[in-house]
Amino acid sequence: MQDKVLQLLGICQRAGKVRSGTFLCTQALKAGQVYLVLLAADAKGNTRHELEEGCRARGVPLVTYGDKESLGHAMGKELRSCAAVTDEGLARSLVREINSKQGERGQNVEENQ
Repeated sequence: MQDKVLQLLGICQRAGKVRSGTFLCTQALKAGQVYLVLLAADAKGNTRHELEEGCRARGVPLVTYGDKESLGHAMGKELRSCAAVTDEGLARSLVREINSKQGERGQNVEENQ
């Protein structure tokens, strides 16, 4: 069975509602266009730190999910360390799906309203 979170990320990509890669994610965060950031578990320290600080400063949820290969594959690209979702509705759908997967472990993501 395929991962629904990654399927939704692919839908975001096809809809043009995701920025991927550290530079584009950071740029979109600074512009106030981001509703959710997915960060690969194997992302490097500088990328992780930069996105954590940017999300914290702007009140954007940041979720560590998958690895570079799975995030990139979901978007039809090469390895991607992060993905910034720029559509509020799609971001909420992703948060709900992540919460349904992680809720059993008590790791829910809070939606910013």
